[in-house]
Amino acid sequence: MTILKEKIHHDSKALVQDDQTKSLLSRCSRYLKAGYPIHFTGPAGTGKTSLALALAKKRNKPVMLIHGNHELNNSDLIGDFTGYTNKKMVDNYVRSVYKKDESVTESWEDGRLLEAAKNGYTLVYDEFTRSHPETNNLFLSILEEGVIPLYGTKHTEPFFRVHPNFSVIFTSNPEEYAGVYDTQDALLDRLITIPLDFKDIDQEAKILVNKIGIVEDEARGIASLTANLRKLCVEDNSSGPSLRSSMMIARLAAKENIPIDGQNEDFQVLCKDLLTHTVSKCLDTERPKEEARRLILEACADMFQES
Repeated sequence: MTILKEKIHHDSKALVQDDQTKSLLSRCSRYLKAGYPIHFTGPAGTGKTSLALALAKKRNKPVMLIHGNHELNNSDLIGDFTGYTNKKMVDNYVRSVYKKDESVTESWEDGRLLEAAKNGYTLVYDEFTRSHPETNNLFLSILEEGVIPLYGTKHTEPFFRVHPNFSVIFTSNPEEYAGVYDTQDALLDRLITIPLDFKDIDQEAKILVNKIGIVEDEARGIASLTANLRKLCVEDNSSGPSLRSSMMIARLAAKENIPIDGQNEDFQVLCKDLLTHTVSKCLDTERPKEEARRLILEACADMFQES
């Protein structure tokens, strides 16, 4: 099982910050400074991870990123003994005296959580609800008593004190998503939970202009297309096409010199290739993929009309 171990040096350009986003980051920075962990929750594609990393960067501390998954355990978070070190010393300085000392010690490697907590890093725990609730129980002691319990290890100390500069930012998907566990109320009660939703068309268009470099009218057209398709999925609790889908369409159209025009056949094929699977999951029909392609063509025809 692999955890991303690098300390993240986040590029501030990765998040397009409108007034609403700047205000949210400013408020959350104050909450973190006051000692409260932040929890961003919302559908996939709403920018939770980018927002969490941008917030972490504002603290000017090293950032540690952990991805939640069902294999994550205490050894990954706290650490474990990784083997043995053999040390041998032979003293034969005096010819008639022969002295030999040999010792064996166990080697310990800190886990990502312990390393971050001991050194005052900012920990971004991405999609933490994909980890077993029992694994996340460690955070109860951290957030309440300011200690990391060392149960399950051979350490003589019962716990480590958390560095006063240590902060945690959590992200999660809604509970109806596959592979997501219910979170303990005791943990959620200690977090400031900020619900996130999809950007509106103007915000999404601005992101496409800044990140991909397309003109504003084209950006609004793509944002309208995905927003109209997303409406089909609201009642089914499905996320539908996200900002990521819009960015993929814009980037590929620009790279392949495909006109961003709902009447253009190449653009229609691109949209069907990128969106059919996502849209079909929202539909309750006998032939969802065929229906999805039909709806995508309709959205292409309406992409420059006001939603």
